[in-house]
Parts: sequence; C-alpha cells; structure tokens
Amino acid sequence: MTTKTPAALSGMIRPLLEQRLPDWIEPIWFMSREEALEAVPRAEIGWFDMNETSSMVAVVEAATNLKWMNSIYAGLDFLPQDLMIERGVVVTNGAGINAITIAEYIVMLMLSHAKGYREVVRAQDRHEWLLDSPGKRELYGEKVLLLGMGAIGGLVKTRLEAFGMEVVPVRRSGADGALKPDEWRARLGEFDWTVLAVPATPETEGMIGAAELAAMKDTGVLVNIARGSVVDQDALVEALQTKSIEAALLDVTTPEPLPEDHPLWSLDNAQITMHLSGRAQTKMFQRSVDRFVDNLDRWHRGEPVEPEMDLALGY
Repeated sequence: MTTKTPAALSGMIRPLLEQRLPDWIEPIWFMSREEALEAVPRAEIGWFDMNETSSMVAVVEAATNLKWMNSIYAGLDFLPQDLMIERGVVVTNGAGINAITIAEYIVMLMLSHAKGYREVVRAQDRHEWLLDSPGKRELYGEKVLLLGMGAIGGLVKTRLEAFGMEVVPVRRSGADGALKPDEWRARLGEFDWTVLAVPATPETEGMIGAAELAAMKDTGVLVNIARGSVVDQDALVEALQTKSIEAALLDVTTPEPLPEDHPLWSLDNAQITMHLSGRAQTKMFQRSVDRFVDNLDRWHRGEPVEPEMDLALGY
C-alpha cells in the first residue's frame, strides 16, 4: 500500500479542488481556525488561507511537519518567515494570480482621475447635466515612474504604453532604459505619475516619504496598489492638504480598514478604493487551483514548484 501525503487544505477551495487531487494526497479539510490547528500538525503540504492573518500565523506555527505551503496571497509578510526558513519550508504564493485585474484597476484609477470621472458620477447622482468635463488631463505623452516590475508591473507597463505614455521602470540591472534603485529619487521631478507595485519588505517600507513627495511635480500623481506601508501616510496627507502633489490614488492604506475619521477620506485629491483591485474579477480561485494542481505534479516528481518565494527577501 502506497503511503499518502497528508495535506491540510482550506475548505473554501474544496469545491474547485477536491475532484482534481491526485490519489497520493490525503486531504485534511478545515473550515475554521480550530479545525485548522487540529489538522496541520501532521500535514506535509498546506494551503492555509483564511480571512484573519493572525489565524494563519497560528496555523503556520502549529504546522511542525510542513514541507510546502501554498497561498493565494501574493504578500505574506505577516507570516513568521524566519520560522519557515528555520524549518526549511518551501512557500508558493499568489504572485501573478491577480496581476491582470490589478493592472486594469491601475489604468481605471488613472483614467478616472485624469477625466474627473468621480465628479461625473456625482453629477449623475444629482441629476445634473454638466456642460464641461471636470477633468481635462490626457494620459497620452505623460511620463510614468514604475516602481515594481513583477507580474503586475510588467502588465501595467504594456497597458500604459498602449495609451502613448512613456513608462520608466526601476530595475536592479538598470537594463532596457530602466533606472537603478539608487537613481530614481533624483529623477522624481521628471515624472507625471509614480506607480507603486513593489512587495512589502523592510527595504520598501516607507520608501515614499516627505522627501520623495517634495521632489515630485506639483502636478504629480501617486498611485499605490502595493501596500500601505511603502508610503509614509502622515507625510502623504500633508502633501495632499498643501497640494504639493496633485493627487493620490490609493488601493491600499495603513491600517486597513482605514478608520472612519481618518483625514484621507475627506480629501478631494485622494481616491481610496479599499484594497479591491485584486477582487475585481471572478477567476482568482480558479487560477490558484489550476496552479496548485500543476505544482502538485511537480512536487511529486521532485521538480521545483512555482512561483517559489524567497523567504529571506520576503517575496
């Protein structure tokens, strides 16, 4: 009799996954934190995604026999990565799963701001026929600094270039017209838009602060779909209040949810989209399951699974 590999799996993906599991997997399904904590100690493979990050942390800590953990989340900076390194756990994340919809969301945010579309919607709510456009900015010919050239950044670049924008990414190599990590700050004043699509790591925390905001054009627009932590939010509020930059388009904030009394809500030059960019689609779970099933075959054959996180770098 062949020994099966125990896998602790979140019940939320059971309808899509159960019939596709290979016969060498022994699935242990769970629907709650308590069931997960009971299931994981003997699991060698785990898919532990839950709504509460604290529950995921507790489950990872309890998974003492874990060899490979899969997640739908691209950002797993909240997990005990040092512990997983110590235990030799392989981690595959959701990098690229939501790249298409997030790239589309960035384009939507930029167009919405450029054309003043928020004011158009408000006018419709008032049953008011506007005689002029509240936004007259064109994307064509404007210059974009793109921080983050992963799966999302690559798609953003091609989509914005299709609008006739000049997109300058930041890459460690500086190849293909990119700026190096030590070059972009001195060039901030050249760009009309700054798009943040970087992972949340100690290196990127607070990378946009008061100095960077002051270096931007007064017509510059900051777009953040990365993590709230990559921006000094207090400095951003001040920059928006004093109009030292034109606007900020924020899918992410610190904290989340943003408190009801936070000043960002009431600033006309801030748009907040409640971290919805990755959720504005219906294929996230199907894509994740397809990737996981493919990776199960690779794992069984002793081949590398993908995309494998570099836990030391945090992405």
